[in-house]
Amino acid sequence: MSTNQLGVDLTTPAENEKRRFPVFSTRNTRIATVLALLAWTVAVFDYGLFGTLLPAMQESFGWSAPEAYAINTWIAVGTAVVAFGIGPIIDRLGRRKGMMFTIGGTAVVSGLTALIPSGLGVVSNGLLAIVRSFGGLGFSEQAVNATYMNEVYQVTEDERKRRRPGFHYSFIQGGWPLGFLLASALALAFLPSLGWRALYLMATVPAAIIVWVIARKLKETPQFELHHKLTELEKDNRSDEAHALARSYGVEHSSAAPLKRIWEPHLRRNTIVFSLAWIVNFFGIGVFSVLGSSVLKNAKGVELSDAFWMLIVINLLAYFGYVFHGWLGDRIGRKRTIIAGWIISGLSFAVMLSPIASNPFLIILTYGAGLFFLVGPYAAIQYFMAECYPVSCRATGTSFIGAMSQPGTIIGGALFTGIAAASGTGTAALWVGALGTLLSGILMIAAKPAAEAALEDPHAV
Repeated sequence: MSTNQLGVDLTTPAENEKRRFPVFSTRNTRIATVLALLAWTVAVFDYGLFGTLLPAMQESFGWSAPEAYAINTWIAVGTAVVAFGIGPIIDRLGRRKGMMFTIGGTAVVSGLTALIPSGLGVVSNGLLAIVRSFGGLGFSEQAVNATYMNEVYQVTEDERKRRRPGFHYSFIQGGWPLGFLLASALALAFLPSLGWRALYLMATVPAAIIVWVIARKLKETPQFELHHKLTELEKDNRSDEAHALARSYGVEHSSAAPLKRIWEPHLRRNTIVFSLAWIVNFFGIGVFSVLGSSVLKNAKGVELSDAFWMLIVINLLAYFGYVFHGWLGDRIGRKRTIIAGWIISGLSFAVMLSPIASNPFLIILTYGAGLFFLVGPYAAIQYFMAECYPVSCRATGTSFIGAMSQPGTIIGGALFTGIAAASGTGTAALWVGALGTLLSGILMIAAKPAAEAALEDPHAV
């Protein structure tokens, strides 16, 4: 059970009593922001290592290029299974314990990956697929962040973060390119001398340290403290008392399971639209972000060492994409920001794959622009999704939709593998990655803005 660290009044309220959540101090907000960024960066570091090191692992395991892409697809299948189960767990464990759970899992997965033997054929491939499937724990850390920081910024005493939450959250979500940058930089520095296994062992250390710091320093949100109490009251068959307590804080309460809640009429449309958009957008993420070194090597003829250098520069540009889209989302709306970004990204990648991008400068420019507008909108969409779900199912909603990235990786990976085997990596990247990214922006036109999504169900209390 979580402790009542922030002084949330959980006693039975008087009739028509109105209460307010206690504020989250500036110091605790700052600690939460830094730890969330570090946790996500380290989670992505592990997640990105597989794509970054895939060419080296391909040689070690004796795979052909299509076989390597197929292994990546099977890992995505397992990742989806793991990721789909995370949200309900976090809505029960709490945001703080959820962050410890996902990052702790990342440390274990990184360590085990380094120990998998490469000379056992199908057995080695199967072990790798099983272990890397639990990388879904680290990938799901972004859903914990979105849920946790949305609740923190609602009640923080830091006026700047409360007024411009999307902009400040963008620095946290920017851990995605920072994680890939870290993977590329360490691969460039240590892969030739130490090999790919040592890099996975390196990834275990910061993850373990962050879990320890989170356990000591991170505070639970008052919204979850209330949610936890409401759940306890329901278990004790004190439903009327639970509804009265929820009303006193002006929030909704429902005894329905979180996974059922996200399909209720006032939430269903965004659940469907977000899920479809994530599926096709991850065609692009899987091709251009995760398999970036393979695309540069096989589609543009770039040497692997040069590809690592390019990816370092490209991911630096992508980090500022998060900051830009977080800032823009606070001003013109998160929905418009996402639509524009993903459409521009798809077009940029198409140009990069064309003969127009014929030298390193143009490749970096067009690839950098594509990744800038591909990953940057995730600073807007993660916060947007958290705004569209109430506390009782917020982590479930964001985790469920985030997990839809894995069917996207599976479908996109299968299409990419098939087209690459028949027509080459460049053609596959164009028709799967660039087109999928473009379509995801078009799909987001159908999403309901957070202001229109009924956050409070009038029939729930």
